[in-house]
Amino acid sequence: MSQLNYATSHVSAPPREPSERSLFWKLAQAFCRVMTTLMFDFKAYGVENVPLHGGVLLVSNHQSYLDPVLLGVPLRRSMSYLAKSELFDNKFFGKLITSLNAFPVRQGTGDVGAVKETIKRLQEGHLLNIFPEGTRSDDGEIGKIESGAALVVRRANVPVVPVVIDGSFQAWPRHAKLFHSHPIRIMYGPPMDLSNMKAAEITTKIDKALRTMFAELRAKDDNR
Repeated sequence: MSQLNYATSHVSAPPREPSERSLFWKLAQAFCRVMTTLMFDFKAYGVENVPLHGGVLLVSNHQSYLDPVLLGVPLRRSMSYLAKSELFDNKFFGKLITSLNAFPVRQGTGDVGAVKETIKRLQEGHLLNIFPEGTRSDDGEIGKIESGAALVVRRANVPVVPVVIDGSFQAWPRHAKLFHSHPIRIMYGPPMDLSNMKAAEITTKIDKALRTMFAELRAKDDNR
């Protein structure tokens, strides 16, 4: 009996599904949901378009530093984030964002390691976000869609969900030091199958989807 108890006590817990939210994730998400609602009258549309399981790549326009938080607030699953490597220099903040599934990328250097980690996580069944513009908008509009996202799409071979955000630029413009209250809206589009397409075709599809949805989101909010 003692041997049985000893063996049982050393059975490790089953690994968490990539889509499963940890307790810390749920607590952080609940806090951010309250704060974004109070500060930004935050509303999300089309959340049901995000698959609940399996590898999924979110491709979104990028208006401000608020965007990574906004993308995760309405979701019913956890997600992984690429974060610029400088954010990990502070040990406390680095541990905080690592616990929220962030991993570093060196901007402007063609970080091969970050690309490999992105593809690896997607193939393992994680939900992950990429900003295909490569940087935050200077004016709130969608800028040029870079070709880097197409490389990830071709190699990971997972559904691609286009996402558009509007209002976060006004809430936190690129050159402002602090954010302020302003309504923010987000829309998740239906998953796209971009497998077996050439890189240029993938980039064009993403560009068209984001621009079409961006106009729809603005029209939706104007008509409310």
